[in-house]
Amino acid sequence: MNKSQLQQHDREHLLHPFTDFHDLGNQGTRVITSAEGAYITDIDGHKMLDGMSGLWCCNLGYSRREISEAIYEQLNKLPFYNSFFQCTTVPSIELADMLAEVTPAGMNNVFFTGSGSEANDTNLRIIRRYWDLKEQPEKRIVISRKNAYHGSTIGGASLGGMSGMHKQFQSLDYIEHIQQPYWFGEGGDMSPEEFGVHAARCLDEKIQELGPEKVAAFIAEPIQGAGGVIIPPETYWPEIKKVLDQYDILLVMDEVIFGFGRTGEWFGADYYGMKPDLMTFAKAVTNGYFPLGGTMVSDRVAEVIKAKGGEFTHGYTYSAHPAACMAGIATLNILREEKIIETVRDTTGPYLAKRWAELADHPIVGEARTLGLVGALELVKDKNSRARFDDDCTAGGVCRDMSIKNGLVMRATGDTMIIAPPLILTIEQIDELVEKAHRALDDTARAMA
Repeated sequence: MNKSQLQQHDREHLLHPFTDFHDLGNQGTRVITSAEGAYITDIDGHKMLDGMSGLWCCNLGYSRREISEAIYEQLNKLPFYNSFFQCTTVPSIELADMLAEVTPAGMNNVFFTGSGSEANDTNLRIIRRYWDLKEQPEKRIVISRKNAYHGSTIGGASLGGMSGMHKQFQSLDYIEHIQQPYWFGEGGDMSPEEFGVHAARCLDEKIQELGPEKVAAFIAEPIQGAGGVIIPPETYWPEIKKVLDQYDILLVMDEVIFGFGRTGEWFGADYYGMKPDLMTFAKAVTNGYFPLGGTMVSDRVAEVIKAKGGEFTHGYTYSAHPAACMAGIATLNILREEKIIETVRDTTGPYLAKRWAELADHPIVGEARTLGLVGALELVKDKNSRARFDDDCTAGGVCRDMSIKNGLVMRATGDTMIIAPPLILTIEQIDELVEKAHRALDDTARAMA
């Protein structure tokens, strides 16, 4: 089929995630046909630097034959077997061992899922099971943050704090939300340091309001990804740690986006010095080559679940899928052998921070922020007041389209432009990314004038 035929069939049969189907039908889809390294190419032959690593997942880019060959070999040897009924496979055992080695100390158990959404649903089940076995069944409430993203299943979307999603389903009634640590958007006249403490103390206030004896867990992304790459002030996580140390509640860190090197450390928990009880992962664990997610379970929690006995009545057909686990093994081997994460920490992360900061001088940029290989730009009409162009946040959509036109994939979250490029990016490609982003900003400024 040619381009127009593909778009027509797409319009007639394929329902896309997070999409206005009416608008998509009028505009037509962008058909991506190939990819190599850090670049993707569409059906028109338009080559773009992928500033979003697919969907936060292709950290090693698109040309890793080691991963695809590992999947192929496993599919020929044992394409599938389940992990129910006291069964297992060699790849699932080996990947579980590797994950225990690279995750924070004390996290030696893993429950495999097919995605991050399923993993966060699993977290809810583990939390409930843990407190029941601890004979504290009244501990039911899970605290999350506004504008957080924890997946799109009923459980994951309930944990998330995105109001647009909550308008379209009935959220679970035992989940509460507190203020996000978004200094640029909500910090007002406070310094970043003051606001970080303020946002963290909201957790303590909510725990006191609900009653510590009723709160089971606090879940948070180390950095809010889909919410707009919201990098918390430096005072935030140390203050959160102080609050958590006062109460007997579990810490769940959602590392779906920031796990496996994005911050220049293996996990965001490592970067911020946190010790979670449960840790969600997915996406980059297989470099996006095969669906796989999971929950790392701390010894504190796993020992209770294992020691008390009784069936944990939860699981998925594709938990610990052998081909997915082989993809994970190959991916972790590359990250370790090629010292990808160390390069982000020592070389490319600092260089991106330097170059990205230059964009803060652009007339329509209110803030430019980075950490590791992730970044955000706040689009504003007025720098001093931080006023947006309009209430509908149309500038972000315009800038996204201008970015594509200039050969760069950037994502728009409202009027915040975000990037999470492959961790294999070279210094020269970082220069290319920043230069293309600057051109997109110029085009956006003209379009919004």
